[in-house]
Amino acid sequence: MPDVRLVRDLMTIGVPTCPVGTPFVDLARLFLNAGLEAIVVLDREGHAVGVVGQDELVRAYAYEDWPNLTADAIMREELVEVPPEIPITAAAQIMLDRGARVAYAMHNSEGMRYPAAMLSYQHLLRYMAATNDDELADLGIRARRQSPIDVFKAKRDAARRHAPRHYEE
Repeated sequence: MPDVRLVRDLMTIGVPTCPVGTPFVDLARLFLNAGLEAIVVLDREGHAVGVVGQDELVRAYAYEDWPNLTADAIMREELVEVPPEIPITAAAQIMLDRGARVAYAMHNSEGMRYPAAMLSYQHLLRYMAATNDDELADLGIRARRQSPIDVFKAKRDAARRHAPRHYEE
């Protein structure tokens, strides 16, 4: 493995998101079921307005009314940003300095700026523990991914399995 890795070499393309009104318990379940470290909170227009991490969930649990809290009440209002072209050592220092376990690479499209990829402590730990590049093949811009049509078909088929049937077969 090369000595210098860039954020783009380890980041995960795609970022988990939730609406601002997502209940605390639903967030906790998302974290557990998907193995998340953080989730970006979106407003009704789809703009990123904050992030909920494991730290925010545990901190919110200290409040008496924690079962009634929603993502917008417990989120951190800033997303820690890192450019994809910087070394992961620099990104790690930014994350430490900002107290964030996840940092985001932002994308600009048609006047909208949104988090398109993420780098987390888990990415960094996997890199440090990896004995060869094959162990990191699912990360970074060169990661092996399904084609867009295969992703579409998988989502379509999953939706069909969960949708009620209103027609005769």
